Amino acid sequence: MSHLFRILERISWGPLVECGLQPKTEYESRLARWRSAFDREDRTFRALGNYRLLTAIAGVVLAYLAFGPLSVPVWSLLFPIAIFIVLVIWHERVHRRQSFASRGISYYQRALARIADQWMGTGNPGERFRDGEHVYADDLDIFGRGSLYQLLCTARTAAGEEMLAEWLRAPSTTDQVVARQLAVAELRERVDLREDLALLGDDVRAGVHADVLARWGDAPAVHFPRAMRVILPAVTAAVVLTGLLYVFSVTRVSPFLVVVLAVIGLTYALRGPVGAVLVGAETPARDLKILSLLLARLEKEQFTSPRLAELRATLNTAGLPASRQIAKLHRLLELLDSAKNQIFVVPAFLLLWVPQFAMAIEAWRRVSGPHVGQWIAAVGEMEALCSLAAFAYERPESRLPEIVAGPCFEATELRHPLIARAACIPNDVALTPSLRLLIVSGSNMSGKSTLLRAIGLNTVLAWAGGTVLADSLRISPLSIGASIRVSDSVQDGKSRFYAEITRLRQVVDLTTCPRPALFLLDELLSGTNSHDRRIGAEAVVLGLVERGAIGLVTTHDLALVHIAETLGSRANNIHFEDRMEKGEIHFDYKIRQGVVERSNALELMRAVGLDV
Repeated sequence: MSHLFRILERISWGPLVECGLQPKTEYESRLARWRSAFDREDRTFRALGNYRLLTAIAGVVLAYLAFGPLSVPVWSLLFPIAIFIVLVIWHERVHRRQSFASRGISYYQRALARIADQWMGTGNPGERFRDGEHVYADDLDIFGRGSLYQLLCTARTAAGEEMLAEWLRAPSTTDQVVARQLAVAELRERVDLREDLALLGDDVRAGVHADVLARWGDAPAVHFPRAMRVILPAVTAAVVLTGLLYVFSVTRVSPFLVVVLAVIGLTYALRGPVGAVLVGAETPARDLKILSLLLARLEKEQFTSPRLAELRATLNTAGLPASRQIAKLHRLLELLDSAKNQIFVVPAFLLLWVPQFAMAIEAWRRVSGPHVGQWIAAVGEMEALCSLAAFAYERPESRLPEIVAGPCFEATELRHPLIARAACIPNDVALTPSLRLLIVSGSNMSGKSTLLRAIGLNTVLAWAGGTVLADSLRISPLSIGASIRVSDSVQDGKSRFYAEITRLRQVVDLTTCPRPALFLLDELLSGTNSHDRRIGAEAVVLGLVERGAIGLVTTHDLALVHIAETLGSRANNIHFEDRMEKGEIHFDYKIRQGVVERSNALELMRAVGLDV
């Protein structure tokens, strides 16, 4: 196995957060600090607004007096103007700090809502990542309102959001998962880092076009003739020298004019590559300046886990941190922009200012440009890891799963990640090479579909590299396939039955992958008659098991529970029960061995007022 496994052996598989640590208390303390900061800045903001108004009024009065009967000196107007300018700059800085404090308040309000199980409908639901054709995403509530993504995602940059979504859409390799587990274990207590990334990330989200940056960094080089590296400085020196000699009457003007003609010729000859550099660099350079805030924050951190150390190392280019590389580019662009100054425009032309700095910017891009995409990806991965680490920190009962050979899914006290802790009933579930199928029977609303989703969601969390909600989980590499929430489509002309068998085809196809399949099938083939359903369901399930898959099938049709007899020890029947008390149905949501012996369908119909 990889060296990462040897490191991982030193990690306890128990809770990641000790009982003495209180995420809720920590968050409440930080929320109080941000609220205090906001109130302080708000008072200052209002006071400065009043001072600006008073200064403006004073300026109007002085202007009236200066041009009126008292003949106050006109220069006295400089005082209110200068004060007003200072107040405007100060006011803007206070406003930025106030906005930052407001972000901090929102960040910890949502964090506390997650702890209180009141997070549904808050945060990013990841709707743009939804895909109705995905083999499990919609069935397991991976994206959308009240989804796993909405619970987990604290990323602010598009790169971070996309990275987390990708981890939830497809299982990663074993080495990748182990590396992320080590990273999550290291990051879970770094609340300051997660806070800073989230708050600074808002600026990046609002102002950075990541795709534009990456394309600019990887774009083909803009070529300048090599000789220009020598010619341009030489001509610039000649301009200065001949100009000084003429000014001090050492020579006539003709040498200076000859050099000016050379400047004009060079400017004309280089107009193409210079223009290409200037057009391409304007937006990326501004975006990189904003991104450097996040990069500079990450550069302050030192990590011990291999993956975090690798990410930190990608922020160094040519021996310099990324933020300093960006600062260098920013200085070059500021110097370039000085050529637009009306006072400096003629000297800048004579000194070949624009061509020389265009060459310097292109030289920067050749060295650092290919790393821009790496910087963005590193920030995105760090944000995705911080999302998993926040979940681990906020759920002290969560554990890192143990990766084993398979196929295997063995969990004790398994819980559904999206159900409030007070209402969530844990269960033990075991699927192994010798026990590959669980047939789950039970009445309506007894917990069958919830069990499937609990297994699926925790598998997704495990193979994203995060913690899971179980007292213990031993899990092998698995490819998930689910048929829980299939429906018809009027637009596509597909019936529910056709949609279901199409999904089943996807699930069966997973058995051709190197990883064993984990199938989660709810009310298998419920859209057809009982005869065809029994034959078809048995064929599908037996085929999956024979191809090395493990999984669960839920059913109301007790005829399907006899599949277990065909598979012998490789299958088992389990069920959920309900009970009637004073005309009301009650569920305990606990798994029991065997086949359910009664149905609550008639009771439910009577409960809603149907005469049956």
